[in-house]
Amino acid sequence: MAAVSWKEILLLTGLVAGCYWNSLSCGFVFDDVSAILDNKDLRPSTPLRNLFLNDFWGTPMAEERSHKSYRPLTVLTFRLNYLFTELSAASYHLLNVVLHAVVCVLFLRVCRLFLDKTSSLVAALLFAVHPIHTEAVTGVVGRAELLSSIFLLAAFLAYTKSTSADHSIVWAPIALTVVLVAAATLCKEQGITVVGICCVHEVFVAQGFTLPMLLDTLRQVLRGKDGFPYALLQTLLKLIVLVISTLLLVIIRVQVIQSQLPVFTRFDNPAAVSPTPTRQMTFNYLLPVNAWLLLNPSELCCDWTMGTIPLVESILDLRNLATLVFYIVLGLLAYHSLRHRHSSAKTVIMALSLIVLPFIPASNLFFPVGFVVAERVLYVPSMGFCVLVAHGFKIVSHKGHLKKISWLMIGVLLTTHAVKTFNRNWDWESEYTLFTSALKVNKNNAKLWNNVGHALENQNNYARALQYFLQATRVQPDDIGAHMNVGRTYKNLNKSKEAEDAYLVAKSLMPQVIPGKKYATRVAPNHLNVYINLANLIRANESRLEEADQLYRQAISMRPDFKQAYISRGELLLKMNKLTEARDAYLRALELDRTNADLWYNLAIVNIEMKDPSEALKNFNHALELNPRHKLALFNSALLMQESGEPKFWPEANRRFLTYVEEEPEDANGYFNLGMLAMDANENTAAERWMRKAIDLHAGFRSALFNLALLYSQSKREIEALPVLDELLRHHPEHIKGLILKGDILMNHKKDTHGAKICFERILRMDPTNVQGKHNLCVVYFEERDLPRAERCLEETLALAPNEEYVRRHLSIVRSKMAAMSAAGVKEGTEEVAGSEEEGRGVDAVRAEGGDEKNVRKSSAESLGDMGMDKSESLDSSQSDKRTKGKSSKEIKDIEKKRAAALKRLEEIERILSGD
Repeated sequence: MAAVSWKEILLLTGLVAGCYWNSLSCGFVFDDVSAILDNKDLRPSTPLRNLFLNDFWGTPMAEERSHKSYRPLTVLTFRLNYLFTELSAASYHLLNVVLHAVVCVLFLRVCRLFLDKTSSLVAALLFAVHPIHTEAVTGVVGRAELLSSIFLLAAFLAYTKSTSADHSIVWAPIALTVVLVAAATLCKEQGITVVGICCVHEVFVAQGFTLPMLLDTLRQVLRGKDGFPYALLQTLLKLIVLVISTLLLVIIRVQVIQSQLPVFTRFDNPAAVSPTPTRQMTFNYLLPVNAWLLLNPSELCCDWTMGTIPLVESILDLRNLATLVFYIVLGLLAYHSLRHRHSSAKTVIMALSLIVLPFIPASNLFFPVGFVVAERVLYVPSMGFCVLVAHGFKIVSHKGHLKKISWLMIGVLLTTHAVKTFNRNWDWESEYTLFTSALKVNKNNAKLWNNVGHALENQNNYARALQYFLQATRVQPDDIGAHMNVGRTYKNLNKSKEAEDAYLVAKSLMPQVIPGKKYATRVAPNHLNVYINLANLIRANESRLEEADQLYRQAISMRPDFKQAYISRGELLLKMNKLTEARDAYLRALELDRTNADLWYNLAIVNIEMKDPSEALKNFNHALELNPRHKLALFNSALLMQESGEPKFWPEANRRFLTYVEEEPEDANGYFNLGMLAMDANENTAAERWMRKAIDLHAGFRSALFNLALLYSQSKREIEALPVLDELLRHHPEHIKGLILKGDILMNHKKDTHGAKICFERILRMDPTNVQGKHNLCVVYFEERDLPRAERCLEETLALAPNEEYVRRHLSIVRSKMAAMSAAGVKEGTEEVAGSEEEGRGVDAVRAEGGDEKNVRKSSAESLGDMGMDKSESLDSSQSDKRTKGKSSKEIKDIEKKRAAALKRLEEIERILSGD
């Protein structure tokens, strides 16, 4: 047995790289979406133990919807990819290419056991470039085949070293073989079939038995003529160890799937639910179909389910001839290899074992699987095919006159296969290219039409997607999923009536519930989503909420463990304000799945509606324990902490908002709330930075603009607030509080009473009953010395707010002022202000009152109920000095802090209610 040289390794590696380098530009397509993008087991936040509790797609093995494909070591490699590059598809494809190169080198090493140096290299080269492998290598989920093949070949190589030079048993390689078989099985189920390959090698190659010799030996042993030959005893002992180990692995595997086979439908594998003899004839016909794909991989397709291969329903179907020819050829090869001891026979028997044994689990002959034909499951069987081709090449090339022709043919074969593989990789570039290429091969598969529609739907090209979905319903009129797709697309096109009609068609195709039988055993669990989709559609109509609830209840009655039905029903009950029932629905869903962060989040929302913030916070925290980067839980729990008004929560709220903006760096709301927290903590520099960031991301962000202006005003930077208010009012000219604040700044800091008057008059044009705007306009009249107009204005304000004591006091002050001026002989309503110094000081007191008037007016803009006293003090010039002295600067500052905090709360509530 010749070793593999470095030149051969480099040749194989270079050829693999040349054929598959373009796969690095491909994305995640088809099954990659479920296995990679949607699989939470890849995320570092998911405990490692989940890899050994869930199936290949991240679904708990205990759940009925699980595919029961247990491949934790493969998922572990996906997780390592995610650890280093997260969801960069190129790194996943690169590792697949590297693994394929490793398989090629190991395969060459195996071929050296029963082929010469040249023929084994030909077999390895053909395996490296065969187009049937594109699904296994370029499709990321094909890594299960690659890893399983590595351990399978390694296990076989280890087993070949279990016999020493003196023909005694070496147990270390056998122990290593068992370990490698277990590893191969944990990568993909077919890895366990290497035990059968080892048995064939032991009996027919290592021990040199032929079938007649083996039968003769057994007859002699059974007749008692001779004892067991020593060599046969050793063989039996080794095989018993392998078989027992295999049985243990099978028992463990059965325990893992909890003795349940996965649930498949007739759409996945139509023959599996067909009667006898249709089922048997169709499954046997699939064998020559797979053989033809190895012989002529010119028309490859990513999906062979549904109507791709019509059922063989009659014994007169001509396709039965293909089945017959296949079995004749297979039988002749087996007959030849089992009756002779020469090296050619040994090569053929090993090639057949590599073809047949690894294919048995996917053959549908012994138990149904979830597909009709799958190109990636031919990865290992193609090794045996390549050995047969190389062996045939060896025989032909040794005939002198055919040597050049054989080399020419093998060169053409390798070249055409390499070109086909390279071009086939481009089909896997995106889901659209993959499924459109499949439709060129087969137009009778509704799933392909659906998948092209999905690809277009992901591009928001709903009109074109609808055409493909409608074609799917024409190809397979009873395909529930196709009608659901049509309904969803009509909904996206805002055609609710057509969407409802499509959902009703899908619903009518659902089988009737049979008492005592589980619904999931008769249809795919995801088909129950038709009830969810239809209910979600009609609940947009407030008059049909009860009808929607009935649909949710119907889905639950069909499948009491249908988690999504409880979730959707909980949302509906929340909308119907049936809070207790909504809470119960979510609690029931949590009984089914306590590891679902979204459920804990939804329950927290119900708690908020039930005015139970402490329980809401607990449930938000549950969601974040399960998914520390759950965006909605981060945002809303932080908001809840912020709104609590308790400073002890502020640091954690700040941390959660910071995490949220890491996840959603383009969401201005996160930065705005960071700014609000900073304002609460009197960290004005940070608050300004966060508000500016929010405004940069969302031009015209109403709450951010107003609060930034308010921040400037509170920081004695009123002039800087004006351009911010101008921007606010440009985007939101109806913003009343912004107009009041701007008017206040114009009057008190710019001395622009005209500009202030325009602001307050705009408010009254929008809302003639606005007390704050009306009162501040009265103050403008007072500032303009138009006392009669100020009097009339205050009288109108008092009529609007008869219970506001400060308005009554201000009216009394104005009337007293008018009476004093009248007694002094000053004409009322004139612009003259050069009277006595006492009068001038009185007007100044009205305007400033110790420098606090600007804050008082700002408070009126904030719609707070405690501003009346301060306003009356401002206008009551006779008591101005006393009251100013009666309040310390600290007390005044405390009042303003309370007002500012209250305003921010009101702004936050306004933002939430308006969806700003």
